[in-house]
Amino acid sequence: MIEHAHTNDLTLNLARTVLKHEAQALTDLADRLGQKFLDAVQCLLNCKGRVVVSGVGKSGHIGRKIAATLASTGTPSFFVHAGEAAHGDLGMITRNDVLIAISNSGTTNELLTIVPVIKREGTPLIAMTSAPDSALAKYADIHLDVGVRQEACPLGLAPTTSTTATLALGDALAVACLQAKGFTADDFARSHPGGALGRRLLIHVGDVMRKGEKVPSVLDSVSVLDAVREITLKRIGMTAIVDKDGCVKGIFTEGDLRRLIERVGDIRNICIADVMTPSPKTIAQSALAAEAAHILDQSLCNQLLVVDEGNHLIGALHIHDLMTAKVL
Repeated sequence: MIEHAHTNDLTLNLARTVLKHEAQALTDLADRLGQKFLDAVQCLLNCKGRVVVSGVGKSGHIGRKIAATLASTGTPSFFVHAGEAAHGDLGMITRNDVLIAISNSGTTNELLTIVPVIKREGTPLIAMTSAPDSALAKYADIHLDVGVRQEACPLGLAPTTSTTATLALGDALAVACLQAKGFTADDFARSHPGGALGRRLLIHVGDVMRKGEKVPSVLDSVSVLDAVREITLKRIGMTAIVDKDGCVKGIFTEGDLRRLIERVGDIRNICIADVMTPSPKTIAQSALAAEAAHILDQSLCNQLLVVDEGNHLIGALHIHDLMTAKVL
């Protein structure tokens, strides 16, 4: 047990050392950012085509993520493996694009093979390397230094700290471009319609509300029993109370019914207008479904009436409708 505890301590200490090395590398990288970073951002903003990210090995994996982050934050981008580019995929890159070439050493043969073609085409080249004096850095229009003091790998061999720094710098480029373009949460949701954020930001009340015959409603002149029949028929746990013009006057729920029976017993001769909850919470069909969820949460209710600008009843929403639409 003592030996096992000692091993665990060593493992935790090593893990903490790795994280501290990488955190320090990011701090160092942030401190030395300057004009070249600004030039790279401007180059991406000026791009009339797409940002093409390329690399090999671990740099390729990092490149894929950077391309994905750029694409999802308003900068059209895709990844091309440098080896595949030299065997036909180079045709994907045009003079209107920008190439971000990633190589820790700056001497990756596959990247250097395609550089002359890129330069001849006139495609701007941004290099991300740890070697400012490398061939790739010298060929680049803009070189971003992602060098680190040391790798977190105890052997100093596996790309660890260097890949973290490169990935973080890619994020910095993407976010800087996002801000410069005025990219919003709505824009982000449009590129992620299948995700939770997309559902919260793109789905409106009108998309999920119950409409037409599915909306429970009774006139304010009917009896409580008539209202109960409507609640039972529409199976949403409530009914809207409207006047002869269809304007919402109140709401009556199954909970209201139970409390009414406990209070008076015989409900047969009671008019619904006398026991309804007047001026209920309502929402417009153009509102976000997420806003409806917030209202229901704050009011501790399960149902919400949907009205137009004139307060006419046009729909109804149950919390289950939001759950079905995966807004909740």
